[in-house]
Amino acid sequence: MTQPVSSAQQSGPDKAAVPVSVSVPASPKKDRPPRAFGLRADVRNLSLLGVLAALVVVGGITEPDSFLDTGNLQLILTQASVIGVVTVGMTFVIIGGGIDLSVGAMVALASVWATTLATQDFGFAGILFTAVLVGLGAGLVNGVLIAYGRLVPFIATLAMLASARGLALNITDGKTQIVTVKSVLDLGLPNAYVLGIPPLVMMFAVVTVVGWLVLNRTTFGRRTVAVGGNAEAARLAGIDVRRQRLYLYLLSGLCCGIAAFMLIILSGSGQNTNGNLYELDAIAAAIIGGTLLSGGRGTVVGSVLGVLVFTTITNIFALNNLQSDVQQIAKGAIIVAAVLVQRRTSAHGET
Repeated sequence: MTQPVSSAQQSGPDKAAVPVSVSVPASPKKDRPPRAFGLRADVRNLSLLGVLAALVVVGGITEPDSFLDTGNLQLILTQASVIGVVTVGMTFVIIGGGIDLSVGAMVALASVWATTLATQDFGFAGILFTAVLVGLGAGLVNGVLIAYGRLVPFIATLAMLASARGLALNITDGKTQIVTVKSVLDLGLPNAYVLGIPPLVMMFAVVTVVGWLVLNRTTFGRRTVAVGGNAEAARLAGIDVRRQRLYLYLLSGLCCGIAAFMLIILSGSGQNTNGNLYELDAIAAAIIGGTLLSGGRGTVVGSVLGVLVFTTITNIFALNNLQSDVQQIAKGAIIVAAVLVQRRTSAHGET
C-alpha cells in the first residue's frame, strides 16, 4: 500500500516541498489469528460431532437393544447435564487463565447443605436458593483468595476442595440425607418430561445457551478472553484483571450450585460423596472441546460436545459390562490425545 507523504520543510524560497512516496507494507496477518482460531474451533467441533456419531454407531452395534432405547438416550443426556453445567463454568475459568479443582467438592457441599432438615422446611425454593447461595459463597472465597490474596489458583482451589469435602462430611456425619420435598422429587419423574425431554436436560440447555451468549456476545466474554490471553496487556487496556478473575470464580461457583440442585433432583438425596472427580471430568471435557489450558481460547459448544463424548463412552462401557478401571484408562488416553492435538494445532497456528 503506497501513501504520499509531503515534506513540510524548505531550506529556501526556491525549494518547494517535494512529495515523497513512502511504501508502507500492508499487514494482512492482523485478522488472521481470530479467523484461524474460529476455523480451528469449527473443525474441532465437527470432529467431535464425528466422534460422537461414531460412538453412537458403536453403541448401536454392540448393544442395539439397550443403547438405542429411548430411555437409555434420555439417561445419557440426563447424566451429561449435571457435569455439563459444571463444565460450562470450568470453561470460563480456564479461558480466563485459571483452574478450579474444587468444583466437585462445591457440588457436594451445596447438595448436603441444601438437603438438611432445616433447609427442606422451606420447600422447593429453600433447597434451590441454598444450593445456589452455597455455590456462590464457595466461589467467592476462591475468587478473593486468587484475585486479591494472590494465591496460585491450583493451591487455592485445592484448599477449597479439602475444606468443602470436610465440611460436607461434617454436616452429614457420613449419612445420606433423603429429600422429602415432593415438588423437587417430581422433577425427576418421567411424567415431568416435556416432549420426551427431561427437565434436567432443559436446564442444561439453558445454561449452555446463556454461557455461549455471555462468552461470545458480551463485554464480559471479551474481557475473559483478554485476561486469559495476556493479563498484563488486559490491565494496560483498562480491564480490572482482579475483579474479572473474581467474577469468573463466582460464575464457577454459581454453576456448581445449579449442578448440585440438579443432582438433588436426580438422586433424591444429598451426600458428601456427590460430585466425586467432577473436577477431572470437567477439565477433560473442556480440553477435548478445544479450551486452551494456558487460557485465552475456548468454546462453550466444544466443551458441551466433550461432555457428551465422555458420557456416551461411559454408557457404552457400562452396557458392555466393562470395569470402571477400563473406563478411567480410556478417559486418560483421550485426555492425553486431546492435549497432544491441541499443542500441535497451537504450534501450526503460530507459524
